[in-house]
Amino acid sequence: MRIHLSPELHRAIGEHGVDAYPHECCGAMLGTSAPEKTVTRLIRLDNARSPEDSHNRFLVTDRDYRRVEREAAAADLDLVGFYHSHPDHPARPSQYDLDHAMPWFSYVIVAVAEGRPGEMTSWVLAESRARFEEETIMPKNGSGPDEEGA
Repeated sequence: MRIHLSPELHRAIGEHGVDAYPHECCGAMLGTSAPEKTVTRLIRLDNARSPEDSHNRFLVTDRDYRRVEREAAAADLDLVGFYHSHPDHPARPSQYDLDHAMPWFSYVIVAVAEGRPGEMTSWVLAESRARFEEETIMPKNGSGPDEEGA
């Protein structure tokens, strides 16, 4: 399994993690799903978790989810998944991430250590839904970042 992400969008995810540090950031990834997932647009989302919980949890509201689905449809794109940061923690999914994951979506995680972006990984829920399977992030040449703020 692979997901294609331009260096500009890769950098934008890391920058969003830095901007939100020491809290988790989150956002949606739009693009195409065939023949392989290719991210062409990011939408920054506000982490709807309370300040006490946002340092190690993120929440996408139903309203934001519906909004990104509408934006994807209007642009003739797919919602291919979501990204979030792990402040001062590895770019590996937590049990919380597993418990709240949906099939098919890609979940990109960027580690942010002491305010600096680090490792970035991508994960897809296994068919059994009991674990994640790692997805390879492939560089994709693009014409530049296409990112929106929350």
